[in-house]
Amino acid sequence: MTQKELHNQRLLREAENSVIQMHTRRHFIKESAMGLGGLALASLFGCGKDNASSQIAFDPAHPLAPKLPPFPGKAKSVIYLHMAGAPSQLELFDYKPELMKMDGQLCPQSLLEGKRFAFIRGVPKMLGPQAKFAQHGQSRAWVSENMPHLASIVDEVSFLKAVTTDQFNHAPAQLLVHTGFPRLGRPSIGSWVTYGLGSENENLPGFVVLTSGGKNPDAGKSVWGSGFLPSVYQGVQCRSEGDPVLFLNDPDGMSRDLRKASIDAINQVNAEEYKQYNDPEILSRISQYEMAYKMQISVPEVMNINDEPQYIHDMYGTKPGEACFANNVLLARKLVEKGVRFVQLFDWGWDSHGTDASLAIDVGFINKCRQVDKSITALILDLKQRGLLEETLVVWGGEFGRTPMMENREGKQNPFKGRDHHTEAFTIWMAGAGIKKGAVYGETDEIGYSAISGKVETFDVQATILNQLGFDHEKFTYQFQGRPYRLTDTKGKVIEEIIA
Repeated sequence: MTQKELHNQRLLREAENSVIQMHTRRHFIKESAMGLGGLALASLFGCGKDNASSQIAFDPAHPLAPKLPPFPGKAKSVIYLHMAGAPSQLELFDYKPELMKMDGQLCPQSLLEGKRFAFIRGVPKMLGPQAKFAQHGQSRAWVSENMPHLASIVDEVSFLKAVTTDQFNHAPAQLLVHTGFPRLGRPSIGSWVTYGLGSENENLPGFVVLTSGGKNPDAGKSVWGSGFLPSVYQGVQCRSEGDPVLFLNDPDGMSRDLRKASIDAINQVNAEEYKQYNDPEILSRISQYEMAYKMQISVPEVMNINDEPQYIHDMYGTKPGEACFANNVLLARKLVEKGVRFVQLFDWGWDSHGTDASLAIDVGFINKCRQVDKSITALILDLKQRGLLEETLVVWGGEFGRTPMMENREGKQNPFKGRDHHTEAFTIWMAGAGIKKGAVYGETDEIGYSAISGKVETFDVQATILNQLGFDHEKFTYQFQGRPYRLTDTKGKVIEEIIA
């Protein structure tokens, strides 16, 4: 047999094998899965009838393109200030003189029976407020001496004094606050907002995260993850010290043109992959490569606070070149000024158990208040003077509250004064973007243990944030695993009492 005949026979066998492969079960599953994925993709991107309720015109090729909300919203952007660890409302905003009268007494059994605590065991002692309180502004809102700067602007904010949760451990409670679910896998509120509104600046992410306090929150990066939404909507963590984003600079020897050529080549391969498989994550990957290239120019500029005038540095108490909360607050203002939709700040170190001085209500807690009070107040005033407060929603809070009784880990009083985790009452406040000025909604009992009026859940806070952005939280959905999911899942109502 000649060489040519051998070659033709080999080609024939390859062709036969290809035909057989096309009819094998494994090949069928592999290839038809892509077709089924395409059907699922169609439902995700608005072709299915169930997705009509979301009212989101989604373009997978341009996932961060700016979009209009279903109805006009007061807010164009959100700055969420989360004090990770849960600050004590009893030393900040919830004034309880009756609790002081009980200081040092054994806790009544009625406050312990049938209750679950993270660390309290046996019978603890009651702990009176470890700060002096006074009323401020025309609203006569109570604020402690721990927040003297914030006390000067109480007429700009609305206090929610009776927020509740059903999670008493940090990670699940943080997840519940930011994703609407106490376990992993759901999109964060910042991801929902970016999915719904896109970004007003094509050179910056729509959702930026800044952390301080030396650690990430207990729930980790999942509290700014995209969950089942396309990954392009997850939060981008930036830093206030060193390079704003890791690996932002080109490697030695790589020019800007070479970087652009390499990204174009990579995305050409990704585009071919998308044509074959129709996987939306491939489009997310393309968008992320392009965004990373643009961020190399835009991020260093917007993340540079050195060019701010001295009066701004004095106002915020910033420390250029260092990693601190004040720097992050100023960066948050700069980011929303540049069109970023959602800026999430996490400040770690608010878990005041009293196990050491840094976690003591009368030592470490006071230091934490000093670190944030001036810059938070400056943020409200700075946004207001720039005309941005009317369209920027500022939210402040933790994941739960603290107990009116002293923590006694393992039945023994802790070495320093501290409070355990508490689910039945804590304080969150909001300002700007159509929120009432100088309002106080909700009330706790005489010792700050339980909500007695104006009780709200974390779902209600989420519903209110979405409402101010122009979304009906019950209709803002995403089709996943056969049903429409929403941030508030099956709960939540807009807190109309704090809306102007």
